[in-house]
Amino acid sequence: MKKANAMHDTPRLAPAMRAATPEIYLFDAASLQLLDANDAACDNLQYARKQLLAMTPFTLAPQLDAQQLAAVLATLDDSIGAQALLHVQLRRRDGSLYSLSLHLSRAHRHGRALLLAEGEDLRTPQATAAALAQVQSRFNAIVSNTPGLVYQFCLHADGRAAFPYLSDGCQALLGLGPAQLHARPELFYQLILADDRASYLESMQASKSALWSWNWEGRIWIDAWKDVKWINLRSTPRALADGTVQWEGIMTNITESRLEQIEVRQSRARLAELTAHIDKVKEHERTRLARELHDDLGGNLTAIKMALAMLVRRLPPDDQQLQEKADYVDALVDRSIDAVHRISLDLRPSMLDLGLVAALDWQVKEFARQAGIECQFISNRQHIELELDQATSLFRIAQEALTNIAKHAQASKVSVRLARQRQHISLSIADNGVGMRLSDRAKPQSFGIRGMAERASALGGTLSLMDGPGGGTILSIKIRLTTAREAIIAAAASAPAHSGPSPDTA
Repeated sequence: MKKANAMHDTPRLAPAMRAATPEIYLFDAASLQLLDANDAACDNLQYARKQLLAMTPFTLAPQLDAQQLAAVLATLDDSIGAQALLHVQLRRRDGSLYSLSLHLSRAHRHGRALLLAEGEDLRTPQATAAALAQVQSRFNAIVSNTPGLVYQFCLHADGRAAFPYLSDGCQALLGLGPAQLHARPELFYQLILADDRASYLESMQASKSALWSWNWEGRIWIDAWKDVKWINLRSTPRALADGTVQWEGIMTNITESRLEQIEVRQSRARLAELTAHIDKVKEHERTRLARELHDDLGGNLTAIKMALAMLVRRLPPDDQQLQEKADYVDALVDRSIDAVHRISLDLRPSMLDLGLVAALDWQVKEFARQAGIECQFISNRQHIELELDQATSLFRIAQEALTNIAKHAQASKVSVRLARQRQHISLSIADNGVGMRLSDRAKPQSFGIRGMAERASALGGTLSLMDGPGGGTILSIKIRLTTAREAIIAAAASAPAHSGPSPDTA
């Protein structure tokens, strides 16, 4: 009965305190034993109330020092409203810790000194601070390992520019420190070469208007190093409430890759120029050989045939064996003359002297006769004025295309069309064969297609291959013709400088 009364006399929290949202604890001031805890404390600590009643502040907060607690309690007197603040980390049943600020106050009940502790949960601000610190740490790690300049750029409604954030890569990339650009944002625009400023402003305005990614490449002058750099700027815009547009992105140094691209383009241009020169030399050599074969060898064979005819007339009429020998040599000379004629035509068709239209018409007829494939030639002009080199290149492209058709297309019909359209000439060759796969065009040994493409490129034109609507393949070449005015300007540019006195000083 006495034990029951003792339990009844043990101080307890009021019902309102037990139901309160903050954690509330009631301790014995002398022994520091926990006498009661509200529901919020039990839930956070993951203990039943009966399990908590045997604990002390040092059990609940293992990191709490006795001297620290004594020092805090020494500041707490018995006056009404007196409080002391104690920051602790409480340990849950699962071993996890959470931060809490305890507002301590003294109380008395039935002559017993008590300590009332009301908790203020610090988990939210501390967790937020920890999360922010973690995000900042990750951001710093990413920025420090990014090969370039991470930045924020603002364009205000009144046209003012600003750089709210610049990473440490600013100095290495731009030759300017972040503080310099913060103070004078216009310095970045001044770094851009005059020839590239228009494209920079144009791309910025396009990104601002559409709120779409800003991607710009251009050159900047680094005065500290007396050097030009190529940079790439990539960023994403967002509109702010005051009308400002802010971009977050990165600038990188692309000088090396850009110079490599320029070198590759120049190398390709030099290679194309060399290829065109080789083709021109080859055609000139073919022309020379064709003329020598036709004029020298052909003339000699004709002279031999005439001399042989004179000798045959003087043979004895009754010598049949000599007559047969003479007939054999005469036939041999005829075959040699035909061979010389055929080889000369293969080296350079004499029809080219009559123009491209006549040469292609002859070539199409020869192709139909030799390959046994129906072939049609159509031109919108009876004669098209072209330089000899241009006409020869187009003729060779047509020759190569027809040869490929005969070898691979399995076609029964071919159409060759030549057209003059203002300042362009187009040549199209279509067949109804089996067509051409992409893998066929990319074969390592497909020199025919490459050769045609190189010839077209040397003429300043383009070559394209496409599937025909009814099957087969269509090869199209389109080249631009030089106007008379362009020809005059080009001739003037290539003319040697006048070394004599000028008219004003003569």
